[in-house]
Amino acid sequence: MLESLGRRTILSLAASPRVGRMVRRYGPAFGATRFVAGETVADAMRAVAAANRDGILATLDHLGESVADRRAADLAADSYVAILDTIASAGVQSNVSLKLTMMGLDIDRALAVANLRRVLDAARGHGNFVRIDMEGSPYTDATLAIYRELRGAGYDNVGVVIQAYLYRSETDLAALDPLRPNVRIVKGAYQEPAAVAYPAKADTDANYRRLLKRQVERGFYTAVATHDPALIAFAQGLAADPQAIEFQMLHGIRPGLQRELARAGHRVRVYIPFGTEWYPYLMRRLAERPANLGFVLKSLVRS
Repeated sequence: MLESLGRRTILSLAASPRVGRMVRRYGPAFGATRFVAGETVADAMRAVAAANRDGILATLDHLGESVADRRAADLAADSYVAILDTIASAGVQSNVSLKLTMMGLDIDRALAVANLRRVLDAARGHGNFVRIDMEGSPYTDATLAIYRELRGAGYDNVGVVIQAYLYRSETDLAALDPLRPNVRIVKGAYQEPAAVAYPAKADTDANYRRLLKRQVERGFYTAVATHDPALIAFAQGLAADPQAIEFQMLHGIRPGLQRELARAGHRVRVYIPFGTEWYPYLMRRLAERPANLGFVLKSLVRS
């Protein structure tokens, strides 16, 4: 109950412009540098290179969502094309993750699809891959429809995300079966009503296991995005071939476990966010695990 209350409180703060301005002003003091690689592509590339040295792959997320005009959406797509060029020229092992609202989905669906196509074309030219991040439940239908549209258009270098806390997720996965989708399964980090999402962590975890089991049993390559040791052990028990799944974890969270899994022969990928729009991301990380607030408070005291 207290954990749920803490999560709701943090996500409410994430929507406060006043709190947002204060946290952005004192970002390092609030512990943002633990969870975000930095504000520039150069910062992000240093984090990717460090992960690669430990035998860990990366996915880069240029933070931002819900852009308000077409120019901002076009510039966001431009930034991802440039990031993919930088990844290729640096010779590091990383793909990219992006949000459709950053590509312009709130402005015009066709704009978002056109921008995403530009990014996918750039990725395909480099032999790289793009993951469409899942946002709040109002965007689930549009996100999955655009994913299906692009797969139907011949793009096989694109994946999607399914959130285990949504009741609908098993049905959504079943609808994607003909595509043999590359899916990242996450628990879910947005504030959702009980009408659409499991309020209890135990129910979300149980659904996560069901979703993961069905994907592995069907032989679909699956990204297991969790820091939960019990879910990691469950995934290891499901997959006879350790390369049949990919463990994904967040930058700054359990780096020792990331290295341990990589040394054991598992494919591990770290999600590395960067950019100036880091505040909503930071707040979602705190809401996922309110115990992270302890780290933030210690950072404030030290500062």
